Amino acid sequence: MKLALVVPGGVDRSGEHRVIPCLLWLIERLVAAGDEVHVFALGQEPAPGDWTLLGARVRNAGARPRRLRTLVDLLAEHRRGRFDVVHAFWAAGPGAVAAVFGRVTGTPMVLTLPGGDLSALADIGYGARLTLGGRLWTRLALAGARRVIVQSEAMAALARPFGVEATRIPFGVALDRWPAAPPRSRAPGAPLRLAHVASLNRVKDQETLLRAMRILRERGLDFHLDIVGLDTLDGAVQRRCAALGLDQRVTFHGFLPHAATRPLVEAADLMLVSSRHEAGPLVVLEAAIAGAPTVGTRVGHIADWAPDAAVATPIGDPQALAEAILRLAGDEAERLRLAHAAQALALAEDADATTARTRRLYREVVLKFGAR
Repeated sequence: MKLALVVPGGVDRSGEHRVIPCLLWLIERLVAAGDEVHVFALGQEPAPGDWTLLGARVRNAGARPRRLRTLVDLLAEHRRGRFDVVHAFWAAGPGAVAAVFGRVTGTPMVLTLPGGDLSALADIGYGARLTLGGRLWTRLALAGARRVIVQSEAMAALARPFGVEATRIPFGVALDRWPAAPPRSRAPGAPLRLAHVASLNRVKDQETLLRAMRILRERGLDFHLDIVGLDTLDGAVQRRCAALGLDQRVTFHGFLPHAATRPLVEAADLMLVSSRHEAGPLVVLEAAIAGAPTVGTRVGHIADWAPDAAVATPIGDPQALAEAILRLAGDEAERLRLAHAAQALALAEDADATTARTRRLYREVVLKFGAR
């Protein structure tokens, strides 16, 4: 099949920085399956560009108007040879472009909703639905999509009020890049190792995370938390950590290339998620593959897996998050049970499974909606 993938970014030339690993894994596997893959990025770089990545051709619109430039690039490549499917990731930018392209050319469109496409968290300025423009672009994308993909049943439930019956296809982990490790028992007397892998921003809600850590300290738990992620808040989270007296309990590693996060994740006894919204996140699956279960807010995969393979707590509730961590800190058998259950789920839906299910969906829309 000839495929057009439309993305906001995440496909840097380096293949390491400013990338979305699970998107790269999908591209790599689509190419390996024999598909001709063209990636159209709205804003990977500030200037227009063209490069090859993992066997796919990448075109970057760069300069404004990005949507229009991307549409022009799509139409030009379509004239050279018809696309079988156009697949957009995120609604308001890529999805709107793909919807117009699909309407003009008759190419069936698939839309993945991997983020805040349907959210509107006004107090932190998060979600495409906060603005009139965002709502209109999202409506256009949803109207043009022949199929909508989400990563979790929790996200599918969020889509239903918009009249969307989405297909759940998680972004699975590439086991050749992130191999499975058996869950391990904690060393007797060792501090509880905690990990949090997420950009420092308002929707990830590190305020709730740090307040939970203060409760753990007050309750006498011996622990250390490693935080990995790009700081978008100019040191506000680090200053808050110091104000709470947690400097000796928390290490901020900043952004790390994906492979460099592995030792920290594999060393963790628990992965922590404090987000107010997540479609996934991938880190829950990566932690499971590396042998660590997740304790976190009731979002995405955590909501799907709890209580059998994760522990879910109410959003914005540091006390509940701390109590859940304390409970597992004192119940090693339960922590290991969760780790094994989570790993089994993540292994069953790895990156190969993601690609196989995505290609099957492509074939379905081509047969039903493709150009005659």
